[in-house]
Amino acid sequence: MSIPGIPPPILALDARADELSELLIRWCNQNSGSEHFAGLDAMLALLCPAFATLPGSVEAVALAGTPARALRIRVRPEAALQLCISGHYDTVYAANHPFQRCERIDATTLRGPGVADMKGGLVVMLAALQTFEQTHSAARVGYEIILSCDEEIGTHGTGPLLAAAAPAHRFGLVFEPARPDGSLVRTRMGTGAVVVTCHGRAAHAAKAGDGRNAVVALAEFVVDAHRIPAELPGVLLNVGNIRGGGSATNIVPDFAESALDIRVTEKGAVAAVLDRLQQLAAATNAREGYRLELNAEFNRPPKGTGPKESAAFAGYQAAARDLGLPPFTWVDSGGGSDGNLLFAAGLPNLDGLGPLGDFLHSDSECVDLPSLVKRAQLAALFLHRLAIGEIALPA
Repeated sequence: MSIPGIPPPILALDARADELSELLIRWCNQNSGSEHFAGLDAMLALLCPAFATLPGSVEAVALAGTPARALRIRVRPEAALQLCISGHYDTVYAANHPFQRCERIDATTLRGPGVADMKGGLVVMLAALQTFEQTHSAARVGYEIILSCDEEIGTHGTGPLLAAAAPAHRFGLVFEPARPDGSLVRTRMGTGAVVVTCHGRAAHAAKAGDGRNAVVALAEFVVDAHRIPAELPGVLLNVGNIRGGGSATNIVPDFAESALDIRVTEKGAVAAVLDRLQQLAAATNAREGYRLELNAEFNRPPKGTGPKESAAFAGYQAAARDLGLPPFTWVDSGGGSDGNLLFAAGLPNLDGLGPLGDFLHSDSECVDLPSLVKRAQLAALFLHRLAIGEIALPA
């Protein structure tokens, strides 16, 4: 089979469907929860020889603040056109999580931990690059792959590595999963967290008036905080957990703590959210016997879009049409990714280039197996057309 304008190695990728499915199962059956460091090391040992099939250097990079390591692959750093390719090999499933093994739901669907987010994306990435290397245009493009080990918990260790790499590249490709209908990700909300700590005064429950109940005060605070998105458009706020008191119910609790997940569409909204939370905290602190403190950290600024992303997306859509893939669009996402960090460092990027998946971060996470090949073919064709100048990115 041949299609004009599509290099034969890309079409030949169809023959690797079973191989890629088995590779995905092998990778997903190895637990690599973000804080399971032995599992991350074992996963790294699987990834290194796989990515060593590309014609470049493979390096496990030590990171500050974590014993886990990122994986960096550099291919043709001397080429005129340089791309940064991003992914992560950690998952949300801890070593003691009951969801540990893959299961075929039907002929085209695989259920398993990380099958879409994002070990499936790593399979698509690797297959696409291996295929691209077989085309005559590959020599014109150099790329740096950075696979983070801590994306699911904020990319605190790998973030500086991504930020340092961004200025050396023209464009970024992020292999997070596509939407179930094949859509890519256009924008992502910025993400952060606020830990709220409330101190009260202990007392015997029989003389509760002498105490200051930290659990109740914190509960009142988080109920008010929960209403903030109705006041501030483009803001999401989730009260993720709350804890306080002890096993003895005859003691007025003097401590309680909660963690809030906050997401914003605009970077400027961060200050507005924090100002509103400080106002609520001040109201609690104005009451005798209470002290409420906020500890905020925003780890991912919002990811926007510009002319380069638009041009690249149009090229991606055209390549999909030429491969006979169903049409897709791109969508705005509330979830963050390492694409946020690349964008914040000045590198435009396309996100959501991985396989079609659904039910992420749950024990129903699944992937469409045929999309492993289809998305790899699409990425390889995009790279080929970028290399020969058929897809032009604005200066």
